[in-house]
Amino acid sequence: MLKQHRELSMSIRRTIENNEEAGIRPSKTYQSFVAAAGGHRELHFIEKDVRNYITREVRNVSEQEDAKEFGKYLLRMKEKNQNFFFELQLEEDQSIKLAFWADARSRAAFEYFGDVISFDTTYNTNRYNLVCGSFVGVNHHGQSTLLGCSLMKNEEIESFKWLFQCWLRCMGGNAPKGFLTDQCASMKRALEACMPTTVHRWCIWHIMKKIPSKLNGYKGHADIEQEMSHVV
Repeated sequence: MLKQHRELSMSIRRTIENNEEAGIRPSKTYQSFVAAAGGHRELHFIEKDVRNYITREVRNVSEQEDAKEFGKYLLRMKEKNQNFFFELQLEEDQSIKLAFWADARSRAAFEYFGDVISFDTTYNTNRYNLVCGSFVGVNHHGQSTLLGCSLMKNEEIESFKWLFQCWLRCMGGNAPKGFLTDQCASMKRALEACMPTTVHRWCIWHIMKKIPSKLNGYKGHADIEQEMSHVV
């Protein structure tokens, strides 16, 4: 069981790949090998080797293939409607680094409801570890209307700059009057650089959500929370 003696045969690798594609958990895959071999001692590898192979080989290839398919999908959408807008940036290994897209309806809606935009990055895509961002406005019925979407590998200043510049190109260079975001220093600096005339405000929902954890250590935290909510 020393590392240098452990190995995965070609047939074992194919089975791992097939099981991963079918959505079978690595632990279940390993247990099936144990059962087929007649016990742990009969195998030349451990469960960690199965997991490492999935992370290193299977998912890496899957990310690259899915990034290509995603790019093809965006191109097909553009062919269907020339007003569909997208920009895509890939890593050296061909996985997604940055992506932004908005359909014709979103671009048209921005002309009417683009005075104040909310940008939310609280969603993560579990499988690819990408941050999913959404640009949202409010229509004349008081309903949320989607004005664009993004995927980002990280939340660094340069990533946000790239994204906000894409947004401006998509919307004909028209920056919104107001921009609501979470309390993120990188986002703040990117907005200042890309949309200097736009008023940037922090989303009250995000602030209020943090209050219980911030005030928990104080004796009268329940009264303070109530008073804080009243003030807001």
